[in-house]
Amino acid sequence: MVLPTKRLPEDRALLAIGADTLQMLSRPLTVSKLWEEMKRKRTSRNTSLPFDWFVLGLSFLFAIGVIDLRDGRLFRVGK
Repeated sequence: MVLPTKRLPEDRALLAIGADTLQMLSRPLTVSKLWEEMKRKRTSRNTSLPFDWFVLGLSFLFAIGVIDLRDGRLFRVGK
């Protein structure tokens, strides 16, 4: 689930979702704004992403300590 496998395509791996998310967090964003931007990016690449996988990606990033939530906005830790 974290890494791509034979049965899990690269674009659905949590590592890839996390990388896309971190690229979009150049400034603090609300979860809903980040989701809108993620959908827009994934639509342009023809790779859909369900909301639950997006949330799993956020949980993964939070668990490894690279994002945090403050005042209703997600931000990259260390930036």
